Amino acid sequence: MGIITCSNITKKFGKFTALNSVSLNIPKGEIFGLLGPNGAGKTTLIRIINQITLPDSGELMFNGAPIRPDAVESIGYLPEERGLYKKMKVGEQAIYLARLKGMSTREATAELKEWFVKFGIQGWWDKKVEELSKGMAQKIQFITTVMHKPQLLILDEPFSGFDPVNVNLIRKEILALKEQGTTIILSTHNMESVEELCDSIALINKSNLIITGKVDDIRRQYGNNHVEVIYRGESPVDIAMAPVSVVSDELYKGNRRAVLDVQKDATSAQILGELIKGNDIVSYQELMPRMNDIFIKLVTNN
Repeated sequence: MGIITCSNITKKFGKFTALNSVSLNIPKGEIFGLLGPNGAGKTTLIRIINQITLPDSGELMFNGAPIRPDAVESIGYLPEERGLYKKMKVGEQAIYLARLKGMSTREATAELKEWFVKFGIQGWWDKKVEELSKGMAQKIQFITTVMHKPQLLILDEPFSGFDPVNVNLIRKEILALKEQGTTIILSTHNMESVEELCDSIALINKSNLIITGKVDDIRRQYGNNHVEVIYRGESPVDIAMAPVSVVSDELYKGNRRAVLDVQKDATSAQILGELIKGNDIVSYQELMPRMNDIFIKLVTNN
């Protein structure tokens, strides 16, 4: 059972269909990528999960039961459109947002102090939001999204506007939250982040669910059964196995790089067993298509 189960969710705005009978399951404890081009329907689905808007038809289950208004205390949502009250002090505003999530002032203060130390921003507590840079404000928003320890965390482009150091900081915290059992919905256009972080994905395009499943399974589904072998040697690789053929073999950074076409009935152990008989193997890996290429292929039907 997933933490979120959508069954035939449809939402229209006038004559425009934002979601067309979308059904998907978001497993507990995973990082789930919600993908799609601009205007595909992702934001509408997020708004339905957050009960900001309601579907015209279909059912949304939270932890196996129809979602209720009080589920908001179990959900953290970081929207792409950031927004804090500029005239309020950072600490005052963070406590206010925590109270909206059901935390007491004492609980919120203790939790916030820990996060401020973790992010190295203890000195920001009494500053006004308008004094902060964009990146600083985004750190505060991330903290206020996660401080009530939600079961479900929805992050819409969480790395936008951050420099590489802070991208790495936020990425580490996302992975730590997953380790603690938090389910995370990651809505992003950054396919590298999807490959690095996501266990499963759903791709929505033009209001329809195009594909959903485990990231590795989807990459294999759109792969071509090729493997890459880097080895030391002067001559092309020699492998005498019927299910394997050499696609290419060339010099590569002082070694040689061979791409092999491998039929499904040949195992990696069998192939490596043959290769090591006459070659000094440096690396061996399955060549799977990038999520960026799969995204473009599915969205453009190419």
